Amino acid sequence: MTTSINADYFAPVNTQTWVNGRHNVRCVKVIQESWDVCTFCFMAQQPVMFFFKPGQFVTLELEIDNKQVMRSYTISSSPSVPYSFSITVKRVMGGVVSNWLHDNMSVGMELAVHGPVGNFNCIDYPSEKVLLLSGGVGITPVMSMARWWFDTNAEVDVTFVHSARTPRDLIYPRELDHMASREGNFSLHMIVERMHNGLTWNGYRGFLDFDKLKMVAPDFMEREIFCCGPAPYMKAIKSLLIDKGFDMSHYHEESFGATPESIVEDAIEMAEVAQEEADAINREDLLSVEFAHQGKSIQITKDETIHNAAAKLDLHIPKACGMGICGTCKVLVKSGETQMEHNGGITDEDVESGYVLSCCTVPLSDVCVEF
Repeated sequence: MTTSINADYFAPVNTQTWVNGRHNVRCVKVIQESWDVCTFCFMAQQPVMFFFKPGQFVTLELEIDNKQVMRSYTISSSPSVPYSFSITVKRVMGGVVSNWLHDNMSVGMELAVHGPVGNFNCIDYPSEKVLLLSGGVGITPVMSMARWWFDTNAEVDVTFVHSARTPRDLIYPRELDHMASREGNFSLHMIVERMHNGLTWNGYRGFLDFDKLKMVAPDFMEREIFCCGPAPYMKAIKSLLIDKGFDMSHYHEESFGATPESIVEDAIEMAEVAQEEADAINREDLLSVEFAHQGKSIQITKDETIHNAAAKLDLHIPKACGMGICGTCKVLVKSGETQMEHNGGITDEDVESGYVLSCCTVPLSDVCVEF
């Protein structure tokens, strides 16, 4: 039997490389990881190499109930599978975005994403011995790291410790078992807080305390530690390590936290408040912020951010975290001096090109901004 193949099938692909910014993608697969956790896989319409540092995250741009909503999620896949990326999301009671994704996101749906960004990654902190600590869905960034090392046959000694409420709440258990069975330098340990009716469990029970830590990673003092999970989990781990004299320069944790439910300020109310503030301030203490494309400008105080200036003019600069982490609110400063205090949401290359994150940047002089 002869199969006819179009000549274009063998044509070279002009592949682009993913860079921090806004990109349109479509959902290509939905995987049910556990009873309340799903993985959503995305690809670009045209081939794109989705390279990122394992541990980094993206911000989804969605429309829910006719409102634009931004939410940040860690990439759970590895850049060793470069033509797609995935996020793994737990359904949360009252969670606007997580529940919407579980109920509505399906194969073929399109959306915009911003990123990738984030200081929490294993590329910037290389080590021959690592300890990956995760609680609940906080497993996603360290899973990306583990997949990266596994796929690239890296010479890295990995101890992977995952904590969950019950055996049915474990995420990626079969894949982790596969990694551990194939790699002699991959040590896997799972801990459940309590049992679930009808499920057997032969692993650790309770919480990760010092006694368990000594059993699963007796050499933890010699390892680079990456930790992600609920705030109480990370606080307990950090306190334990400090108490035992661990060198915290080798401790790293995911910290962008929950994104605010609403990112669009009430511009009218803010404008009224701004006017009241302006009336009480000496005009010599005000600086001008001009938005070039919109043909609008406003005077603000020296401690107000560029994002606040835009909101007062009813201009919407997308924002997800408000802490200089997600990178969504990036704008170009065309003229003037500014001061930015970000938390890893922008690359050195963007800074050199004049970009800033508007949520954490204040003017030092009159400035002109483009977005």
